[in-house]
Amino acid sequence: MPLRFSTFPGKRERHLLRKQHNPLFPENQRTISPAQLEEAQRLDHEELVEFISAFRALVHEAMRLPDNADSELILSIKERLDQTYEQAARMVDDQHEIQAGVEKLVAVVMQAVKKGAGNDAVALQELADEEAARTAHYALLTYPLVADLLDPDSVIEAHELLPSLLSASPEALQAACSLFDQAQLEALAESGKQLLEQTADIPEEAKARLQEMARHRDN
Repeated sequence: MPLRFSTFPGKRERHLLRKQHNPLFPENQRTISPAQLEEAQRLDHEELVEFISAFRALVHEAMRLPDNADSELILSIKERLDQTYEQAARMVDDQHEIQAGVEKLVAVVMQAVKKGAGNDAVALQELADEEAARTAHYALLTYPLVADLLDPDSVIEAHELLPSLLSASPEALQAACSLFDQAQLEALAESGKQLLEQTADIPEEAKARLQEMARHRDN
């Protein structure tokens, strides 16, 4: 029975695809059964339904925000919008429209925050720094691997981290490496070397990713 993969897979299906025919993962995980795929897709779509419902409620709340809203409420909505953007990055189907909507809402909320800051130069600089950090964070989330690693309920278990990193594209690996500090990268590079030494039929791409990881460690 042929497997029917999604055009824009969710996090569970995406992780199955990482494992498929991948010698860096245990042999018993490399073959995807139709039942496994169906279950992953079902769970991914169930999560999407819950996400859409929560997103609509948050939009409704943000749009009803009064001009004299309490600063704590404004900051709470801004934080939840950022979390929503991150959630959208790991959802099944194309979520670019929702992410664009979140960006517009964040811009509106930030205007309210800036208005509250008035002419406070320090506060305005902090807001500018925060906006730059948000832009950089959103850029990282264009890589599903990053979104999956940042997920509080990540499908990537600890022992699957290295195989996942070493199977990534060069661009995705570079983005993912920014999530780790130098000590973590050093440990990952050393463990990656051991993993490849223990793996038969090592893909050339994996060897290249390990070298790239080592370069990140040394930078």
